[in-house]
Amino acid sequence: MKSSRSDLVHSTSVEWTVRVLTLASSLALGVLLVVTFAGVVMRYAFNAPILGNNEIIEMASVVLVMLAMPSAAQKGLHIRVDVFDGMIGAFGRFAGDILARGISIYLLALLGWRSWGKLADAAEYGDATNMLSLPLWPFYGLLVLGAALYALVLAIQLVDIIRSGVARSE
Repeated sequence: MKSSRSDLVHSTSVEWTVRVLTLASSLALGVLLVVTFAGVVMRYAFNAPILGNNEIIEMASVVLVMLAMPSAAQKGLHIRVDVFDGMIGAFGRFAGDILARGISIYLLALLGWRSWGKLADAAEYGDATNMLSLPLWPFYGLLVLGAALYALVLAIQLVDIIRSGVARSE
């Protein structure tokens, strides 16, 4: 008997890793909100902008986005448009899901591989932000981690979709 797509199998270790990264992403969102609020208040109420405010926001944004993507993929929270679903039928949706995940895995692997090279360069040469001199290599590392885990989540989904076959009930 084939399993339904709502019963997709997931690895427990991947789920826990996604949860930890989601928590880190939530903390980055909190930092982003506090720094943005404080920056606005300091700039407009006291005419004393926070030094490096934009750098903090940029780095927190990298953490926020890259660590939240695996969770969004795992829970199916990405925006999907099903304009053509009726026309392409169940097999078309099945093929589209496989194609979309395959292309996404390839692109995330490429992003992770290129970011790994940037991480190595940033660590070797001591690259840092301009104002606060924050080292860049940890942020490249989080980018690599987020891309790799996102690709892993998509790979698990791809295997589950292939195993479940064409879903007639969608």
